[in-house]
Amino acid sequence: MRPAPARCPICQSELTVVRLHCSSCDTSIEGNFASGQFPNLTPEQLEFIFTFVRCEGKINRVEQELGVSYPTIRNRLNEVIRTLGFEPGREEPPVITQERRNNILEDLSAGKINAEEATRLLRGEEE
Repeated sequence: MRPAPARCPICQSELTVVRLHCSSCDTSIEGNFASGQFPNLTPEQLEFIFTFVRCEGKINRVEQELGVSYPTIRNRLNEVIRTLGFEPGREEPPVITQERRNNILEDLSAGKINAEEATRLLRGEEE
């Protein structure tokens, strides 16, 4: 079954659900009903949300699955947040202690982690 359109194909106004029908017992209910949970999101935005949830919100996994960069993921997420009617918060840089920073750099020097992993850890993306 296809998702119901959210916008009128003629004038682009928001559509309203006024009739529900059960194909099993042939019951119909008429009235004004809220449309789907995310009627304003595009199919691409919905697919992004499903991927984000499937990856448990871990941006590095979303990057790998979609084959796009960290900034692209953040931009898509902010776009979804705005479409849902919210304003994304300011990105606060992660607080990493000097000791943690030194440990990450030591691990990088010793070859325990690669440069990409070190960058993610320094950004505060992973523990």
